[in-house]
Amino acid sequence: VHGLASPIGAFFPMPHGAVCGSLLPDACRINIAAMKQREPTAHGLIKYAHVGRIIADDTTLDDASACQALLHTLSQWQTEFAIPLLSDYGVQKADIPRIIADISQGSIATNPIVLQADELHELLAARI
Repeated sequence: VHGLASPIGAFFPMPHGAVCGSLLPDACRINIAAMKQREPTAHGLIKYAHVGRIIADDTTLDDASACQALLHTLSQWQTEFAIPLLSDYGVQKADIPRIIADISQGSIATNPIVLQADELHELLAARI
């Protein structure tokens, strides 16, 4: 989310924290799906599951259920805290290619998996 917050903040008057909060649940969902599909033994999946168990306060959850618990909780928080959409700050679907083109590779280097352009597009479109 930080790698996307930089170009969004440069092009639109959206605060960094609002961008991160807006994108976090969908970024986690897309990261988990991408790792399951392309890197099913990725350490990132174990980390997501670990956090899901902590948030759910249930150490008995299998990895898939723990990841689902994490995603569910993040989505609930997004709703409860009324995290704004990107479109609330003027971002439109037509802006997505420009945002993706301006991503700093250093800012997304620590993402648990390299997301493909269509996955980045899906992530941004989900919050417009």
